[in-house]
Amino acid sequence: MAEINYKKNYHYFFYFRLYVLCCLILFLFPLIIYSQTTDRNKKSKKIIEIIHSDSLGQEGKISSDFRRLLGHVQLRHEDALMFCDSAHYFASIKRVIAFSKVHIKQADTLDLYGNYLLYDGNERKAVVKGNVEFIDKKTHLYTKEINYDVSNKVASYTDSGKIINEKNTLTSIIGVYYVSQKMFHFKDSVRVVNPEYVMTGDTMDYNTESGTAFFNGPSKVKGDSIYLYCEKGWYNTKKDVMRIWKKSYIDNKKQIIRGDSLFFDNISGYGQAFRNITIADTTNQVLVQGNYAWYYKTPERFMVTDKAVFIQVSKNDSLFLHADTISSLTALNKTGIPYRLVRAFYKCKIFSSGLQAKCDSLSYSFQDSVIRLYHKPVLWSEVNQMTSDSIAIFTKNRMADKMKLFNSAFIIALVDSIRYNQIKGRNMTGYFKDNKMYKISIEGNGETIYFLVDKQGQVGWNKAKCSRIDIYVDNGKIMEIEEYQNPEGVLNPPWTDLDKQQLPGFSWLDKLRPKNKSDIFRK
Repeated sequence: MAEINYKKNYHYFFYFRLYVLCCLILFLFPLIIYSQTTDRNKKSKKIIEIIHSDSLGQEGKISSDFRRLLGHVQLRHEDALMFCDSAHYFASIKRVIAFSKVHIKQADTLDLYGNYLLYDGNERKAVVKGNVEFIDKKTHLYTKEINYDVSNKVASYTDSGKIINEKNTLTSIIGVYYVSQKMFHFKDSVRVVNPEYVMTGDTMDYNTESGTAFFNGPSKVKGDSIYLYCEKGWYNTKKDVMRIWKKSYIDNKKQIIRGDSLFFDNISGYGQAFRNITIADTTNQVLVQGNYAWYYKTPERFMVTDKAVFIQVSKNDSLFLHADTISSLTALNKTGIPYRLVRAFYKCKIFSSGLQAKCDSLSYSFQDSVIRLYHKPVLWSEVNQMTSDSIAIFTKNRMADKMKLFNSAFIIALVDSIRYNQIKGRNMTGYFKDNKMYKISIEGNGETIYFLVDKQGQVGWNKAKCSRIDIYVDNGKIMEIEEYQNPEGVLNPPWTDLDKQQLPGFSWLDKLRPKNKSDIFRK
């Protein structure tokens, strides 16, 4: 029984001590809060000290605690010193009205000047009017009237202001300066003028220490070497580096770049673009699109990937090229004159109304206006399909002028659902007029199969061999064949020897042909 009573007593005393501790906490907590509040109140209720005045007067008619201070007036409230020629001081409400040569000095680096001051010591807020100048190290703010929160070090104006920060001059209708963060917030008619550029916008933040402008609305930067537009982003004016997004656009005088997000270092001339990209060369009327790109201004070069498209713009027939990766660089010819060289890698497809193609890689030289296709190239023009080891398309005025097929050249043209005209040889040259092929020349080991058709229908098919052959076509159809150097040929009835109506190496690849510009993305 004694042991049981001991356990009961132990639990009783344990809960009793816990109860007493909770009561003490509940009793002391309001005292602690009150003590902290009292300390804060005592701290904020420091009087405004009169450090100096040439003369001091009291006028009881106005107020029992009113003081008129005249000549070289100097006051102190906490960490702020106030200077002026004369002042009215109301001690009980801690208010100062100061006149002429007003100067507030705070923290050794911050100075506020004006002609008139209304200072509320309870709120620690000041209103300064007349030729106002606010100085924080290298930043000078000029305005007509300023409201300054002395405790939080926040200055604001609502009737136009001008800020000079090193080489930058900033103006706006409304402005707020957060001294501790070295950050200005501007609104309405914002303008930043620098010897190299002019920035304008509706809403902008500016860090005076880093020299970075933050765009928060429709904004423009215009300079001798760059123009940009965006609705979100930032621009470091000291490093001349920017990242912009939301309707972003950069014109660096070499390229016009658009994208969901753009980065550009104007000093190095290097940039990156992300999503829905367009890089335009207005001089050569060339566009490149994709979802990622890097680019350099000088020497001009870029690389685009992720749904990359190269577009050669023409009023008559624009050319669209898609590949996994499209790059462009500036090369020099033998005389040192620069020219553009475009390269495309992996799964290349070309579409224009007059010409379509497929290959694994290609190059396009602006020096000689030649498109070169490599690795199993296939080219389509009207009803003709052309293949060889490599193909070169010579353009003039942005239209096909001449085409060369090197090694194992093969041209196939559809006659009907089962018959095909065919031309085979070592090398071939196709000639174009108005972007349509009108003549084909075969050099070396020429072989042909073509079907003869009259007004009543098919007459027969001819199979021939010749060292050199010229073929004239109209709307893709063979109109005339000229054979040179010991030609050999046999005219066959239309339905005979069906198994021999295809030359060795025949392969009809029409299912791979891009039928429209959307087809260049079809796998």
